[in-house]
Amino acid sequence: MKTLITVFGGSRCAPDSAEYRDAVKLGRLLAGHGFTVVCGGYGGVIEAVSRGARAAGGEVLGITLAQKAASPNEHLSRAHPAPDLYERLRGLIQQSTGYIALRGGMGTVAEVAVVWNKFLLNALSPRPLVLLGDCWPPVIAALQKHLPVEERDVKWLQFAATPEEAVRCVMES
Repeated sequence: MKTLITVFGGSRCAPDSAEYRDAVKLGRLLAGHGFTVVCGGYGGVIEAVSRGARAAGGEVLGITLAQKAASPNEHLSRAHPAPDLYERLRGLIQQSTGYIALRGGMGTVAEVAVVWNKFLLNALSPRPLVLLGDCWPPVIAALQKHLPVEERDVKWLQFAATPEEAVRCVMES
């Protein structure tokens, strides 16, 4: 089985946006380096990364929700419907050897927070958690300012400005 990299990101991303284009590029790069992309399986950033990975001949596993009325995006190699959000999150996290998070909403923030917290609790062996895009540094800075998040906690995170840099981070770890 190929190495699994989970990509987190938001559904509110238009196909004509720079964010969507970056996600397509990320998918292509991951597939080009032999990674299987694991994602939530629906639209927006996740559709874009799925599109890019499949266009490059890669595999995309979508961890979807059994009870959700929306259809998974058409670029998945296969979908695995989880019975609830907790099992879905487990499917996105458990087997992956790294994570890349693009801009998203509260679901994306929750996914990043769960992985990050598992690192802090030693409940997950160390692996890359890459935050891609200029949206993340101010979010993490705000957490540090307003919550008891220390510099030693932030060391678990890697920041990337481009899809190329994000892929380099998961490859070098």
